[in-house]
Amino acid sequence: MAVQSPSTASKGINQLNYQKPNSPVFSKNSLEPKFLQCKWLGTPIKFPLHYKNFKPNNCPIRATVSFSLPYGKPEPPVPIEKIPKWSSKAIKSFSLAELEARKLKYPTTGTEALLMGILIEGTNFASKYLRANSITLFKVREETIKVLGKANYYFFSPMQPPLTEDAQKALDWALEEKLKSGDNGEITTTHLLLGVWSQQGSPGYKVLAALGFNDEKAKELKNVISEPGFVED
Repeated sequence: MAVQSPSTASKGINQLNYQKPNSPVFSKNSLEPKFLQCKWLGTPIKFPLHYKNFKPNNCPIRATVSFSLPYGKPEPPVPIEKIPKWSSKAIKSFSLAELEARKLKYPTTGTEALLMGILIEGTNFASKYLRANSITLFKVREETIKVLGKANYYFFSPMQPPLTEDAQKALDWALEEKLKSGDNGEITTTHLLLGVWSQQGSPGYKVLAALGFNDEKAKELKNVISEPGFVED
């Protein structure tokens, strides 16, 4: 077998456009990662150059924080500046409800999803009360499927499944109940849970009733939230 001479071998390597370490092209700086500058948040953010398909100008970040949940009536019951804020746990529960509706492939966010959102958040007073009464997320999911049936496996829910009429009324009830109390505190997940229970005949109401929730327990919770200074745990 023929052995290539050093000169022949070097020619082969040169044909591969190999650059020697001492050449101007191959330098210490060329080994350092290149960065793109992104000024989304007001200060430059560095991204490695290998994210070359990532185009900052075409995908700006828009972060918004809401301290309120949808209200279904044309006019608020009081001036906007007097509308109480929803607690952070209630807002998180609402977001998790939308996510759960998507996971179950339902086209809307109903009272049953609001109930699951409260339980998924898990740290609020309402979820602790439900679990203490053996109403768990697993049981609620099971009962929801019994009430609504399984969704089409190939159906893709919208990013934010719209509220059903019952779910919107549950939110409205919670806000208006808070206003009736005259307390300046926040609207909590307990208000939201009682709002779900107030919608008799809704899927969330049926799920709660099937799992042992009743008017006596609702009254007990209502007494709790009517205490001055009640806040989420």
